Amino acid sequence: MEQIRVGVIGVGIIGKTHLENYAKIAGVEVVAIADVNEAELRRVADTYQVPNVYTDFRELLQRDDLDAVDVCLHNNFHAPVTIAALEVGKHVYCEKPIAGSYADGKAMVDAAKACGKQLHIQLGTLYTRETKAAKRLIDGGELGKLYHARSTGYRRRGRPFVDGYGTKYFTRKETASGGALFDMGVYHLAQILYLVGVPEVATISGKTYQELGMDEARKNESGFDVEELGVGFVRFANGLTLDVIESWAIQLNGFEGSSIAGSKGGIRLPGIANGEQTPLSFHTTLCDMEMNSTFELNGADYRWHQLEENPDAYDSSQHHWIAALQGRVELLPTAEIALQTMLISEGIYLSDRLNEEVKTADVVAMSKSCSVQL
Repeated sequence: MEQIRVGVIGVGIIGKTHLENYAKIAGVEVVAIADVNEAELRRVADTYQVPNVYTDFRELLQRDDLDAVDVCLHNNFHAPVTIAALEVGKHVYCEKPIAGSYADGKAMVDAAKACGKQLHIQLGTLYTRETKAAKRLIDGGELGKLYHARSTGYRRRGRPFVDGYGTKYFTRKETASGGALFDMGVYHLAQILYLVGVPEVATISGKTYQELGMDEARKNESGFDVEELGVGFVRFANGLTLDVIESWAIQLNGFEGSSIAGSKGGIRLPGIANGEQTPLSFHTTLCDMEMNSTFELNGADYRWHQLEENPDAYDSSQHHWIAALQGRVELLPTAEIALQTMLISEGIYLSDRLNEEVKTADVVAMSKSCSVQL
């Protein structure tokens, strides 16, 4: 198995998670890491036995022994660092969301194509057993014609920093651009878009909210100016529709999981109901009787790993990335999927600001770069 040599840029919460994951994947070596916090950088290097450290990511990019870099920075740093890496001949794996705006995400996708390099975005929900099972049902024709989908994401009170988790940089437009839709909504939107085939977006309408109280000292320190709840409605060019609700904080006890409705059947992905996780379910009519069913996925997942070629390549986003760089599988179109999630989220923001439904062309024309140079 070809050895892939990687450099990681950013060793905060997400960077450490990526390093933990690389340690579990055969055929990958983390050669160098970079971060502006030198003390933490050296501590992380010692912990993960990484031989080379840089406080300036540009110096890391000059290494000629790296196959790829992994960008683990806040949203508005994604585009400039990713594009710089692509332009010096590195493949790039970038954290979600793809960037802080559609314009920046599109610049990243265009740069990857122009440089002939692979760009992969971390969309972890694409590799769950439930997503794999749902795709088998759709590809097998069990849902028939797909006509409506729902993307849901629920936290009762899980706003970064002000509710005790994460850093204040998640809650500021200057570093994150968006809130719940950009942070967690990307996972649920990407999962649905992947399953329905990434159709072309026609129009978007939506509204965002920030209504619940929060600790005043934390609110002031964080500069909290992003949404804690986002809702939207999307029309696709092929007639499919999608409604969206994504919560960091809401006074409700759960959301049903994301769903896809078809002419022959429907699926509901895992969600939260009364504080309990709900399973993947399939719904259809059998012999004039409505049927609701669930699946035994442990056995199915075991068989898939024994019988299919390169099953490990779909165990996680990072497994998939390394397998694609090794040439064992074709890279899923995660950059294109992530860019469409950005289009929809930014469309919701624009619709809220204009108080009207917007077209794809409106979002594209009005999207502005919010990149921040390190």
